[in-house]
Amino acid sequence: MAFQFMPGATAVGISYSNGVVLAAEKRISFGNFVVNKNTKKTFPVTEKVGAACAGMVADMQVLVRQVGALAKIRKLETRRNVAPNSIAKMMSVIMFERRYFPLLTQVIVGGFEVKPEIYTLDPLGSLLPDDYAAVGTGAEMALGIMDSEFKSNMSEEKAKDLAIKAIKSSIQRDASSGDGIDLLAITMAGTSEESLKF
Repeated sequence: MAFQFMPGATAVGISYSNGVVLAAEKRISFGNFVVNKNTKKTFPVTEKVGAACAGMVADMQVLVRQVGALAKIRKLETRRNVAPNSIAKMMSVIMFERRYFPLLTQVIVGGFEVKPEIYTLDPLGSLLPDDYAAVGTGAEMALGIMDSEFKSNMSEEKAKDLAIKAIKSSIQRDASSGDGIDLLAITMAGTSEESLKF
């Protein structure tokens, strides 16, 4: 009953031959009310790690700021970039520490160090590695597309097309998702972002 009006959303993460694509739609809804139609739910965390979320965007913004600050401190201490699995573990620990007053967000963390990596986190901090993932109220529709079309050696263009197709399929059936798509691509060279309106 407490989660009856949990904000809906759809976010996906796909690994491909040279990197990771994270995508999320732009709508924020609360119950049957659309609060905002232009919200960014993809976040660069470091130069080679990003995150996408479904759920409470405020909680995700706080989490990304906190983990980003911890990653900068860690980079200064070690003089190396912080690996994607370390960023995901930091988020997991913070979310688990807050389990009695949880951050109401589902997260996909993606990045590139030696190879592309994707991790899914739930509001209590469970950490699950995968090649592709979807979270949010439209996850079932998105996963249906990705299950049938994902290939591990895709190009960046094919991975972006698959992410867009997966989000579009969830937008068609999930009333809480819609109003455009934000894409965040992460490669060895760094991150790039684009936004699609339709």
